[in-house]
This record gives sequence, C-alpha cells and structure tokens, in this order.
Amino acid sequence: MLPRFLADTIDARSGTAQLGEDEARHLSQVLRLGIGDEVAVFDGAGREFRARVERVTRSAAEVRLIAEADAAPEPAVRLTLAQAALKGEKMDDVVRDATMMGASAIEPLVTANVAAHLKAGRAPERWRRIAIASAKQCRRAVVPRIGAGMEFDAWLADDRSALRLLLVEPAGAVEARRLADLARAPPESVSLLVGPEGGWSAAEVSSAVAAGCVPLTLGRRTLRADAVPVIAIGVIQSLWGDL
Repeated sequence: MLPRFLADTIDARSGTAQLGEDEARHLSQVLRLGIGDEVAVFDGAGREFRARVERVTRSAAEVRLIAEADAAPEPAVRLTLAQAALKGEKMDDVVRDATMMGASAIEPLVTANVAAHLKAGRAPERWRRIAIASAKQCRRAVVPRIGAGMEFDAWLADDRSALRLLLVEPAGAVEARRLADLARAPPESVSLLVGPEGGWSAAEVSSAVAAGCVPLTLGRRTLRADAVPVIAIGVIQSLWGDL
C-alpha cells in the first residue's frame, strides 16, 4: 500500500503535483523516500493519483502522476459537525474521528458553557493538520473544511443545511426524539450540533429549536463529550445507508 500525501496542487494537464513543506519533510525525512519512489497523492477534494517522486528539497517536492486511482467513496449525505469546543485533547480527538467518519466540515462553536479557551475566528491551525493526518491514515481523499470558530447564534443564522439536528440530554427540558427513530429519506445535507462538557444552555436550546433544529437524544446513558459526535455520525450514516 503506497504512502499517501496531500498535494498543494495537482495539475493533470502537465501530469505533475506539488507537495508543500510539511508533506515534503514527511516524505523525505520521516519516510526516507526519494527520487523514483512511488507514492499516492490526493487533492483533499476527492481526487487521488499514483505518482512517482521526481524532485525533493527541504521545503517542497514534485511528483509525476502515473494514473488516477479510485478514491474511497464519500458519504451520500454531506454532514457538517457543529461541535462546541471541548477542552484539551478532546477536541483533537473529535476532529480526528469526525474526519475518519466522513464529515464534510467541522465547525468549532463558542457556546455559553464552553470551558475551552476558544475565541470566534481563532481556531488553532493544529486542527486542520489533525484532519489531514486522519484523512491520510483512513485513506480518504477528502479533507473536511475546519472552520475558524463561530459564536453559536452566528452559526445558527449562517448555516444552510437541509436538516439540522441538535443533540440534547435525555433529561433536558425539551421534548426530544431518539436519533435511531429518525426515519426519513436522506437529505442533501445535514448539520449535527453537539454541545460542550457542560451541555447547552436553556437559551441555546430555545434558539436552536426556533431556528428549525430537531432535538434528538442518543438514549438514556451519559456519554463522554468527545464520544458523542462519532457515535451520532455512525448512527446517521447507518440510517441513511452510508455504512
């Protein structure tokens, strides 16, 4: 199985692809690959190619495309994970796992009960690097868009998904359906809103419902905040035939 790299650019007309500094360093210094070695390159948007290394420097690498490869299929439903920022490495794990599970975009949210130190528009670049590494590891040719971070109300006003699902605690003050009972034809797109360790505030739940979000629960058990999104994505994909 060929080692995979995210290309900065792929030019099918010239038959070449360019790797940026991080990927070139990983190719040459970590994997000890060089001129003539075969690799796989992908563009982060769904295309993947078998290629051969032609040039390597400390800050870049160029490969010659050999043939286009069949990329792993993407989920039929475009899913945006709107995740209230979690503390420490928990958010790293969410980005890694949501990428692995096929999320199209991950939008970190600043909410009333967020304990993580995140300001709107200041999401760390580390999360994109984690998404890239996860896409490479799970052989996905798409890297989800990692948002810069938004205030909860601003995200509600901006989101245009066909279906919006709000995960709530089963003992919450709003009537919620079970996610497994969501029987409907797959929408074109869906947004999944997941709260922080401290949960949603009553005002946030009211705002979300007023904006058309469907309150849902995963059941009676209390789950770790970083486990909720990957479980929910898995159930959604199973319901709509993507697993």
